[in-house]
Amino acid sequence: MHSTESDGTETPTELVRTAVDAGLDVIALTDHDTTAGWAEVERAVREHGHRSFRVVPGAELSCSSADGRGGSTTVHLLAYLFDPASRALVEEQVRLRSERRGRLEQMARRMAADGFPVDPDGLMAALPPDSPGGRPHLARALVEGGTVETVTEAFDRYLGTGGPYYLPRTDTPVEKAIEMITEAGGVTVLAHPFAASRGTTVTAEVIAELAGHGLRGVEVDHPDHGERARRELRGLASELGLLVTGGSDYHGTNKSIEIGSRGADPEVLDRLNAECAGSKIIG
Repeated sequence: MHSTESDGTETPTELVRTAVDAGLDVIALTDHDTTAGWAEVERAVREHGHRSFRVVPGAELSCSSADGRGGSTTVHLLAYLFDPASRALVEEQVRLRSERRGRLEQMARRMAADGFPVDPDGLMAALPPDSPGGRPHLARALVEGGTVETVTEAFDRYLGTGGPYYLPRTDTPVEKAIEMITEAGGVTVLAHPFAASRGTTVTAEVIAELAGHGLRGVEVDHPDHGERARRELRGLASELGLLVTGGSDYHGTNKSIEIGSRGADPEVLDRLNAECAGSKIIG
């Protein structure tokens, strides 16, 4: 799940309420490059959860990786139950948030200069202090300004990779990210690795190499994975001894996917909890 601390449209408290209303027992809060929502979600579980409701605190880290075909690509690394006070990790997240915010402001100012109904100063002022900011914030501004009808259209026409207002960023090498999370007592899972609709994917050989660096799982059941991708990833996970996870990647109204539409086996949660030494499941 993603909250307003990164690129979701619901606060951590609202996420808990939405999840409880949907009949869910466990969710993971994995905002991009920040743990700012952890304290609020813990309070929300006490106030709005039920006896069996739990939250796995985590983050989704943007990383660079070899693609296995002679090039490179961006991958997303789900990090669960790590120590949020780990010095190396804190410093890297500060760098990433700063770069994301700077990139967002640059893109917004370019669009404003070209006549789009975007207020760069207002956009940046509206972000929570610890929020990394991201293209979905600019996409929503374009929706609100009447330029496009949906966030997806904004990405397709203007903000997606290779689009006229897209700007690159410098991500953490994925091997370094795995090492940092492992040292912070957490577990790493490669998010939606075969989601071709998102751009260049990594090969099975790359996933095997990352497993050798300490990667502990792969996200299999994701809205952007078709049946073939899920089947291939399950086989690969079995071969490499990796955890098989899943999730809806819920972003509120920024995406059309429904909360709880994907999930993971309960035993995976138990294994995550057993392997982590940094933080504990909330609830």
